[in-house]
Amino acid sequence: MITNVSLVTVYCLDQDAARDFYVDVLGFTPRTDITLGEGFRWVTVGHPSQPELDLTLMTPGPPLNEDAAVFVRGQLEKGEMGGVCLTVDDCRKTFEELSAKGVVFLQEPQERPYGVEAVMRDVSGNWLVLVEPREFGAADFA
Repeated sequence: MITNVSLVTVYCLDQDAARDFYVDVLGFTPRTDITLGEGFRWVTVGHPSQPELDLTLMTPGPPLNEDAAVFVRGQLEKGEMGGVCLTVDDCRKTFEELSAKGVVFLQEPQERPYGVEAVMRDVSGNWLVLVEPREFGAADFA
């Protein structure tokens, strides 16, 4: 039986830069940084309040075949890769704090039926969505 999600892959162009962004800018904690055979590096970070969930910061390569790796690298370079949604207590305040740290935002905080949302990029071009959630139902989208 599945009990929870424990690992999510976030592709990146530079594992050191991605780790530093998630740790130094977003406040995640470093979890694993090991090199396995043939130069394969396994780097994970996680949010301090979620010890059961790691983000693996993976450069495009094996187990992807070369065509897939080239495609993913291209999507990152164009800023067209999705990332993860991050829950925040106050989206507008978090937007101001991260903007002051130089984070690039694609969308300033906006009211949505499900809460206040802002969209930013990480250092590899992934879209990260900040959401200050609120209760909602199907009628809120009508």
